[in-house]
Amino acid sequence: MQAVPESRQQTFEEIYGPPENFLEIEVRNPQTHGTSRNMYTSYEIVCRTNIPAFKLKHSIVFTNRFSDDVIEHRRKGLQRFLEVVAGHPLLQTGSKVLASFIQDPNWDRNAW
Repeated sequence: MQAVPESRQQTFEEIYGPPENFLEIEVRNPQTHGTSRNMYTSYEIVCRTNIPAFKLKHSIVFTNRFSDDVIEHRRKGLQRFLEVVAGHPLLQTGSKVLASFIQDPNWDRNAW
């Protein structure tokens, strides 16, 4: 016969207190810069976390020039991707590349 774990009611703090660890990512504020072939779009990536490996709250990532519809579609796709990646427990605490990408305003892909 298997032992059934004791059940207890959660405390108010356990229910409504901050989660033990959290990492929220939001991609917003697409802005197109430049003209003609020199156009690019920047996105603001907002990071909210209590994980010690992440120290900053905002950063910017760039993409190529496209129509407003394509830019918005890519913004949503980037946000979905970052939410999935940032939701992985090992990447939250052990990926220097992820932390740098979503927090360093001068991120350089060639540095990695």
